Amino acid sequence: MEKNIPIKEKLVKKYHKCEQVSEFKEMLYRSSEIYGSRTAFKLKDENDHIYSVTYKEFKEDVVNLGTYLIAQGFLNKRIAVIGKNSYNWAVSYLAATIVGIVVPLDKELHAEETINFLNISESICILGDMKNFKNIIEQKSTLSNKNLMFISFDKYSEDEIKKDGFSIENTFYINDCKSKGKELLIQGNTKFDEIKIDPNEMRILLFTSGTTGNAKGVCLSHFNVCSNITSIYGIVKVKRSDLFFSILPLHHTYECTIGFLLPIYSGASICYCDGLRYIVKNIGEYHPSVILCVPLLLENMHKNIIKNMNKTLPKKYVKNQNDNPYDKLPFIIKKVVKNKVKNTLGGRLRVFIVGAASVNPTIIYDFEKLGLLTLQGYGLTECSPLVSGNNDFFHKAESCGLPIPKVEYKINNPNENGEGEIWVKGPNVMLGYYNMPEETSKSITDGWFHTGDIGKIDENGYLYITGRCKSVIITKNGKNIYPEEVEQYLNDSPLISESLVLGIQKENDDDIYINAQIFPNIEAITEYLKGSVPTKEEIKKIVNDIVASVNSKLPNYKHIKGVIIRDKEFEKTTTQKIKRYGNNVKVNK
Repeated sequence: MEKNIPIKEKLVKKYHKCEQVSEFKEMLYRSSEIYGSRTAFKLKDENDHIYSVTYKEFKEDVVNLGTYLIAQGFLNKRIAVIGKNSYNWAVSYLAATIVGIVVPLDKELHAEETINFLNISESICILGDMKNFKNIIEQKSTLSNKNLMFISFDKYSEDEIKKDGFSIENTFYINDCKSKGKELLIQGNTKFDEIKIDPNEMRILLFTSGTTGNAKGVCLSHFNVCSNITSIYGIVKVKRSDLFFSILPLHHTYECTIGFLLPIYSGASICYCDGLRYIVKNIGEYHPSVILCVPLLLENMHKNIIKNMNKTLPKKYVKNQNDNPYDKLPFIIKKVVKNKVKNTLGGRLRVFIVGAASVNPTIIYDFEKLGLLTLQGYGLTECSPLVSGNNDFFHKAESCGLPIPKVEYKINNPNENGEGEIWVKGPNVMLGYYNMPEETSKSITDGWFHTGDIGKIDENGYLYITGRCKSVIITKNGKNIYPEEVEQYLNDSPLISESLVLGIQKENDDDIYINAQIFPNIEAITEYLKGSVPTKEEIKKIVNDIVASVNSKLPNYKHIKGVIIRDKEFEKTTTQKIKRYGNNVKVNK
């Protein structure tokens, strides 16, 4: 009888045991007490030497900064954090969300958008990189709060201020603020320790535009996020020896919850990437065991591994530079290749955690053969973020995994194929949209959050994402086309870097036609043409051949009728999703 039980029910019996926490101050103090002298962060000094910060030191920095913020009158106020991933970002985030309400902002936003979010959130203070502050200060007249305090992660001299030509009034250096907070503690100030947090009240305000351009403020509580942390730990065991390599932007819940707060809860360590161009170098320096990434990063790593494999293997094993030769190799050579790949990835890497979009299953299987587990999941900012995931016990590369502990999902009004909008229920679901009661009531029904994503669930409970409600293309005869499905077929070709499928209506014609914008992989096409630089005509022919091949696999109503070949990449969100708005969708009909 055991074999007839759905896998999602078998999973419930296998959960890792974990201690529940309900708010961040409790989590911080617990981790400091349990893991005190263990390394919480591996950082670099000015000379690029790596040093460690212990859990005890991390807690002290958060308490020192938090004490200073309280002394400035910021208790229960909105405090923004902006900047590249860094230790000071982590300290600031926890101090801000324990003292008041943290407002994490995207460092890539234009100054106008940043100021707009500062105004909407009524932030009284912002902590972050001076690079971001300069742009805000230049447009300070548009700030609602003229007394906004700036706390900089960078030490800036008077000469540098004069040279860069901007006013730095009301700006302070974070290390000075920590020192002043420490002095207050020595003098007997215990205000930070005395803070009582309601785990269910709004303590995190996130502005998310997703890929469709509609910015909303998502209200999360400490309990929302803490429930997600312990649920994830229940199915993906984080070892104390693990080192998380932080690449994705920390203002995003995916990286913040899973790449920052989860390891802090678990007693693991964190290190930061110096920038996308330094990923390989940093992996060699830090030797991480866990990497959170998006599909694009995983695809690039996969391409480089295949490319290097084909370059170094004897020619008799290489038929095509873009094909993976691994399966055809003798056992001994497979072992050598496996060790070589592992060493190029730092020697300790054991798992990729990937989200934000679907991954080609072939890539997951290829990494698995090389001894690297790839766990794909599905989540949203409104769900703190994780909803489902492949895990330590069960994984299926084609799917987004099984529901995480304490979370359930269902398909609302499924069609004949079992597809419909995914609804989610659990302690991770947001409190609502900030100052948008109508949007909140539209999005949550009896505790069920309407994700706006289209998916299906198989008999074992595995979830599959097939599209977005907002991006669905509806033809004249009522057929629904999910562009993501067509894009997946196109992107399966190594000769295509990325694609965007849209529904186009032509003049004097009321039907909708499928149009594909394609950014070709020139490097792969050059190799395909045996090293000759492709002409525009050759690129066009190759792309048209790929489109014809894709059309042959699809029903007529899904056929691509028009193709635009791009000469540059699409604009993307910070999690590398192609934006389905703005310049990307400006198409000549």
